[in-house]
Amino acid sequence: MVRYNEYMEALTASLVGIVGPEHVLTGDAAAGYAVDWTGRFRGRAAAVVRPRDTGEVAAVLALCSGAGVAVVPQGGNTGLVGGGVPLHGEVLLSLARLTGLSPVDRDASQVSAGAGVTLQRVADAAPDLDLPIQIASRESATVGGAVATNAGGVRVLRYGPMRAQLRGIEAVLSDGTVVSHLAGLTKDNTGYDYPSLLAGSEGTLAVVTGARLRLVPRLRDNVTAIIGVDDLPALHELARQALVSVPGLVCAEFFTAAGLSVLQAHAGLAPPLPAPSPAYLLLDAAGPGALDDLADLIGDLPAAVGESAADRRRLWSYRERPPEAAGFLGVPLKLDVSAPAARWAELASSVGAAVADADPGARVITFGHVADGNVHVNIVPAGPADGRHEDSVFSLVASLGGSISAEHGIGALKAPWLHLARSEAERTLFARIRGAFDPTGTLNPHVLPR
Repeated sequence: MVRYNEYMEALTASLVGIVGPEHVLTGDAAAGYAVDWTGRFRGRAAAVVRPRDTGEVAAVLALCSGAGVAVVPQGGNTGLVGGGVPLHGEVLLSLARLTGLSPVDRDASQVSAGAGVTLQRVADAAPDLDLPIQIASRESATVGGAVATNAGGVRVLRYGPMRAQLRGIEAVLSDGTVVSHLAGLTKDNTGYDYPSLLAGSEGTLAVVTGARLRLVPRLRDNVTAIIGVDDLPALHELARQALVSVPGLVCAEFFTAAGLSVLQAHAGLAPPLPAPSPAYLLLDAAGPGALDDLADLIGDLPAAVGESAADRRRLWSYRERPPEAAGFLGVPLKLDVSAPAARWAELASSVGAAVADADPGARVITFGHVADGNVHVNIVPAGPADGRHEDSVFSLVASLGGSISAEHGIGALKAPWLHLARSEAERTLFARIRGAFDPTGTLNPHVLPR
């Protein structure tokens, strides 16, 4: 132990030499970086290192790789599967200081952003342009983390996930090699599309230090509606109709009475409609005909419609606040899954019963993105959190031909169940790709099976 401590002291001194003493944290100063947003994943960092630019990231990785010390990259630490938490005493590499943001390229409608830039800051880069990705944590989630997890959010059905916004990337391999391709060309068939490969790689292949991102015209004439429906199959059918009959559709989201009742009891949230409904569909559309299109779709169904910014914010709060609900009941287990479109209603309707079979007293709150097959399953266990809840949910998802991770990634939470979603041949290919990028196993070694 004495020899190990001396070794780590020498490594820490070398890290200080790269980034400066105020940007190497140990002990209590590092504790806040070693717990995730839910409080479920808690670890310990050998040291927290906060480089200021790509050159310092490269120097840190070259040092740690040469010393055989594992590194966990971390962005805004808004992840929900433990992928950015140093659970085994690794060095924590924080990208929070990489905050450079270029002027908007008006010709291309693109911008280059450092890994530590928040998504909200990118979205605010130009008054008439917007970043397509919109997630609840956008004011603290960062570009690097959003790329590494291939973030989704509420506008995926219109714009796609973070991978679809990438026009280039800068990253550092585990040995300190910098790879950069930030020209932003829409057409560029000159080799492997490694920016796309790094999107969703969860910090296991390289550390993303910057990205070139597309921007889209800011939406106008927005209308938001919340519609009460009798059950989830009916909700899904209404969302399907919206996809074909509302050309300006941007979002199709859902929440249920179970989550709403918790928010009413613990957060004082007033109900969205005069009479309660078992389930609620939120539709957001834009364009001159959006209001009429939504009105035709809604017909005689109970609904609340908002056109003003204030009304729309109020209606959106009913969809954005359900992630808080489970936290009022205990420490939540947040599972994020998807199913083929034709089987979404089956997944959303039966997941609560699947959890109840494994843990009869557990509380389950669901919400999510109807049109892209995604259900967020928040569970507050009654029995031990020993994997039984994941087993029940992921086995159901696998039986429907779905994915055990729609948005959040695999991280530490879902690694034992990856075989349910990916074949042996695919997992072997993943390991070969990972070995090519990171032969020393330096980067996030406990995320995604090697």
